[in-house]
Amino acid sequence: MIMRFKTVILFLVLSFSSQGSHPSETSEAYRYEIIAENLNHPWGIAIIDNQNLLFTELSGKLKRIKDGQLIQDPIAGVPDVMFSGQGGLSGIILDPSFAINRKIYLAFSAQDKAQKTNTLKVISAVYKGSTLADVVEIFSASPFRKTAAHYGARMVFLGDGTLLITSGDGFNYREKAQYLDNHFGKIIRINTDGSVPIDNPFTNNPNAKPEIWSYGHRNPQGIVIRGGKVFAHEHGPMGGDEINLIKAERNYGWPAITFGKDYIGALISPFTEKDGMEQPLKYWVPSIAPSGMTFYDGDLFPDWKGSLFISALVPGDVRRLTLEENTVLDEEILFSDLGRIRDVVTSTDGAIILATDGPKGKLVRVIPK
Repeated sequence: MIMRFKTVILFLVLSFSSQGSHPSETSEAYRYEIIAENLNHPWGIAIIDNQNLLFTELSGKLKRIKDGQLIQDPIAGVPDVMFSGQGGLSGIILDPSFAINRKIYLAFSAQDKAQKTNTLKVISAVYKGSTLADVVEIFSASPFRKTAAHYGARMVFLGDGTLLITSGDGFNYREKAQYLDNHFGKIIRINTDGSVPIDNPFTNNPNAKPEIWSYGHRNPQGIVIRGGKVFAHEHGPMGGDEINLIKAERNYGWPAITFGKDYIGALISPFTEKDGMEQPLKYWVPSIAPSGMTFYDGDLFPDWKGSLFISALVPGDVRRLTLEENTVLDEEILFSDLGRIRDVVTSTDGAIILATDGPKGKLVRVIPK
């Protein structure tokens, strides 16, 4: 079945970077198909199949593309979401057994109105088309914060069926990323019922939150698994965006080490490395503001197979990274004519699906011309 999208044919547009990146030089043209437009801050995408997908709008609505068409009415049953600052309805992922159990997971910011605080929460639910059923809260980041920034809110499943959740440092709480008694600046690992896996690295530490899998992160908004390895990227401050190979129990350094500066130009730390803290596979100065991430294993673009795609908000493009083992060999800039790109995923047929950022966002399908 051919997807019934409004088609706009475009060719590769050159863009430039001073950080070792290079503009696209691939000889294979592509075209864009507009799947949906005038969306309210689209944020996360979950692919069901080539004709059907779910996506979140930061404003609090969960929507769907059904048989290639946008269904305007939002899916009912989504919990109350705090849509403020960087907060809202954010990450979405399908259960590994979705075809059988129809379960999905949503990450979002939720408010304690009485205390005027908020936090990152994750729920599981059964997707029943126009509504969600059996909604269960499986994670709530602790402690609550007063800021509406740096939630992380991306998720991925490990091969053993446990769920990884990225949790940002809350902006004003960056020092807490180095301590284990809180969820600020952490990657979390839980079972799908919300319980803690017994082999989590800090379960025997009475001073640590047992859900913590790694720490010392700033605002990780992309996480993927390839060959059993976990890759995550995170926003730096003014410069210092990173992509890291994530391992259990490791400390990724924020804010004790960083390649970025504070937004007023002041030093956050004079150090870029320290014993016991991991170094990134790659970092960006100036920042690209990385958002989503996907490994491309499709067949529509053979030259891109095996590449890591990172969507970026500044100035707005997708970075295609060529990796060999744990080394980034090359970086190519793609799709730089769409503006800020909030998410990138691979569809079941090998097409690339992009979400553009903002109050008039779009879902865009990229296929060969």
